[in-house]
Amino acid sequence: MNILFWIIVIIAIVLLVVGGVVEAVRFLLWIGIALVLIAVIAWAIRKIAGNKR
Repeated sequence: MNILFWIIVIIAIVLLVVGGVVEAVRFLLWIGIALVLIAVIAWAIRKIAGNKR
């Protein structure tokens, strides 16, 4: 019974870590998409307004 308990504890910890990593990657993916959109909008504004340097 003791070995079964430790196997369940290890599986629970692994699933907890994997779940946290997946959520973090999903969050960072949305942050990355938002940053790309901001960069494209800034590039388009500079292109339309003209580079006055």
